[in-house]
Amino acid sequence: MSDPQKIHPVHDVEAPNHPSAPLVPRSVSKSDAGDPENVQQQQQQQHPPQRTTLPTMKPQPPKRKRRSCCCRFFCWLISILLILIIAIGITVGILFLVFRPKLPKYSVDELRVTQFDLSDNNSLSVTFNLTITARNPNKRIGIDYRGGSHISAWYMDTKLCEGSLPKFYQGHRNITVLSLPLTGQTHDATGLQNALQQQLQQTGNVPLNLKVKQPVRIKLGKLKLFKIKFRVRCRIVVDNLDANNSIRIRSSSCKFRFRL
Repeated sequence: MSDPQKIHPVHDVEAPNHPSAPLVPRSVSKSDAGDPENVQQQQQQQHPPQRTTLPTMKPQPPKRKRRSCCCRFFCWLISILLILIIAIGITVGILFLVFRPKLPKYSVDELRVTQFDLSDNNSLSVTFNLTITARNPNKRIGIDYRGGSHISAWYMDTKLCEGSLPKFYQGHRNITVLSLPLTGQTHDATGLQNALQQQLQQTGNVPLNLKVKQPVRIKLGKLKLFKIKFRVRCRIVVDNLDANNSIRIRSSSCKFRFRL
């Protein structure tokens, strides 16, 4: 018998050479070794990049919001003033509703000239006796007339005489008649005497102005308030200013106001 034919493998010359050693380390999988990102990370770990140091800058402190002390002061002041104004307004409103205040009224009822003489040295001596009626129309308000009052009579811009009102208390719905003497002396009164005579010849009357300043205290029930000043302006027109002669008041009007 013939021996069976043995077949031996033939080396293929054209086949590529296979390396004997693996290209990728065994500790690294093929997928990791083949990923370019992983390869770059490994290179960076082996050769870390050099860092360039930049000059350090000092951090600036944060800006704080500062409120001016003056601004705070004015804000508090305005708030306090507003509260005071509101409180005063409420108080005045309540008092007005409770007491129903009315302004006093004044009138000049009579004027007597006891002296109106021009002396040799051109000085004019004048004495008036005035009768004034003061009316208090209030039901619950009294008027306490204090000292320090002043009343004066004027012709144009010249003061003829002056005096004062007495101290007294005027109760509720009271009418008080006052008799007031006014005296005065004007120097260099020749021009004044001529102006008065000319006024009488042209119009037949003489306009006079009365000015009154009177400090008072208002009494609300049993409560007396602080002191205020009454100011009264009266304009009267008389037919003459002859001494010891009947003087007729042709017109009279008074205006009243007060000041704290």
